[in-house]
Amino acid sequence: MNITRVVPVAPFKVCFKAETVAIDAYGPIVPVIDFVLHKNSVKWRIYGANSMVKVSKCMWCLGFVDGGKETSTSIVIGGKQMEDYMVEFDLQSSKLGLSSPLLRIGTSCSTFKGI
Repeated sequence: MNITRVVPVAPFKVCFKAETVAIDAYGPIVPVIDFVLHKNSVKWRIYGANSMVKVSKCMWCLGFVDGGKETSTSIVIGGKQMEDYMVEFDLQSSKLGLSSPLLRIGTSCSTFKGI
């Protein structure tokens, strides 16, 4: 993709030169990230709008933060990753439901009126 890495800024570990990151209607054009959950039966697909953070006019960073020293495989999933997804918490069944990205169907949480 010819995206140029630059020295990262805290708290991020991976950053890129903004002028080398192409943008479309769904945010930065970067590889899609698939989180595979629940014994490979559920996939949460995250596109550039939810995986990248513009930290300055010159830099985009991968918007995941190290989960800490307790485990080497943890990252923090936060508001940036969940932005413009419908998220349903089923407390009784201990389940979490996620929609497809709302930007992909031409809406966002701020303008959402139902599907």
